[in-house]
Amino acid sequence: MTTYKRVLLKISGEALADGFGFDYEKLHAIASQIFSVWEKGIQIIIVIGAGNIWRYRDTTESGIERTASDAMGMLATIMNAVALQSAIEKLGAVTRVCSAINVPQLAEPYLRRRAERHLEKKRIVICAGGTGNPYFTTDSAAALRALELECNVILKASNVDGIYDKDPNKFKNAKKYESVTFQQVIEQNLKVMDQSAFSLCREQNLPIVVFNFAKKGALLDAALGKKVGTVVKD
Repeated sequence: MTTYKRVLLKISGEALADGFGFDYEKLHAIASQIFSVWEKGIQIIIVIGAGNIWRYRDTTESGIERTASDAMGMLATIMNAVALQSAIEKLGAVTRVCSAINVPQLAEPYLRRRAERHLEKKRIVICAGGTGNPYFTTDSAAALRALELECNVILKASNVDGIYDKDPNKFKNAKKYESVTFQQVIEQNLKVMDQSAFSLCREQNLPIVVFNFAKKGALLDAALGKKVGTVVKD
């Protein structure tokens, strides 16, 4: 078992609520899990989605064209990041929201060297605004930031405890994988991250751990290198 020095946590906006907006109990529970990792001295970067506020795939009938819709989604990630920042700092940790979109009243601009400095100073870095470009998901932003900031692993929060050969919520005989290679994920069309993000991780051989974020202590166990969920690596 090897404790990771630096991890990137990718969580969806849906983790903050069952529907639209925020579930404050869930928000503070997530903050508590993140705080427990920070307390262990593990450097942590967070990339959060915006599905609790806006998702392009759910709004294709809105008449809003893709680039505008993606911009709205990126702004929504900033709202989520600021909410998470407040919840984490209430516990006593120091955080910085670094945004790919310039919103100086709420967040500082994302600069790799500055983010590195925050991590060295034992601050939690929350990356918002996606990649700053349309047509890229927050999965892609997570892969990009993890590589830029030389993370040891991406911890991909899920609502199931790993990767299965089919949906375990629909099929009782679904088989869980303890570990898979990048090639197996492609050949078996296993849903881990979107293709752009997955390709980046595969090219750089950046491990991905998919785990059940709702399970108490699972994030800390994953960051400590314990056997949790499913590991994707070569």
